[in-house]
Amino acid sequence: MPGEIEWARLKAHELRDLAERDAIVIVPIGATEQHGPHLPVMVDHCLAFEVARRAALLVAERVPAVVTPVIPFGMSEHHISLGGTITLDFATMQAVLRCVCESAIRQGFRRLFVLNGHGGNIAGLETIVTELTVRHRLPIGCASYWHLAPAAIAALLERQSTVLHACEAETSMMLAAARETVDEAILSQCHGELVPGLSAIAGVNPGAYRWRQLSSRSLNGVIGDAGLATPEKGEALLAASAKALAETLLEPQLWAAPI
Repeated sequence: MPGEIEWARLKAHELRDLAERDAIVIVPIGATEQHGPHLPVMVDHCLAFEVARRAALLVAERVPAVVTPVIPFGMSEHHISLGGTITLDFATMQAVLRCVCESAIRQGFRRLFVLNGHGGNIAGLETIVTELTVRHRLPIGCASYWHLAPAAIAALLERQSTVLHACEAETSMMLAAARETVDEAILSQCHGELVPGLSAIAGVNPGAYRWRQLSSRSLNGVIGDAGLATPEKGEALLAASAKALAETLLEPQLWAAPI
């Protein structure tokens, strides 16, 4: 059975040993932001850590792996108008991620992967990881967990094909991971329209991007339909995401391909 995989629960000498054994370090990052009237503001960082933890247990059956404490804040400016949100600007998120990753690198870790749980982090995260890779000449990867298992996730959902916001998928996963935080009595009322495209503006070319507050798209802060959520569906979504992440981390070429 795998040993302890949470950085925060290990002792310093145990982490030094993991570095010497070329352990894979997973750095989860999410957000603290509104998620409709039925979910807590911890959804994105809770789910990022849960997927990372489950994946690390799978990976550790073959190679050493460790998960850092989750970074609970991300770039959430577009949720501020709905309340309950703590946001970072790009420079701050870049600095935090750089410090976390470089702390691990300075202690001898050479394989790092940042797992993202918030859509608003994606563009910035790819830039940050690129710059860290160039600076340290190390294989540093990143992904949003739902991008690693698109087919499996789509097959489990009824009215959407991917993870949206406070939706069927996120609500299901929270029912599986932290059911006591979900207001199940109002799930049937928690839904919001999905307008596809980068701008999410009806009639606009879906390839065009324009920043908008989420409150201009959804008055209750929900995109999708939380009423379809079940804990069984959530468990399946978490398992599929963790499996895909573990398979990705165990792929030798992820770490061996030239920089």
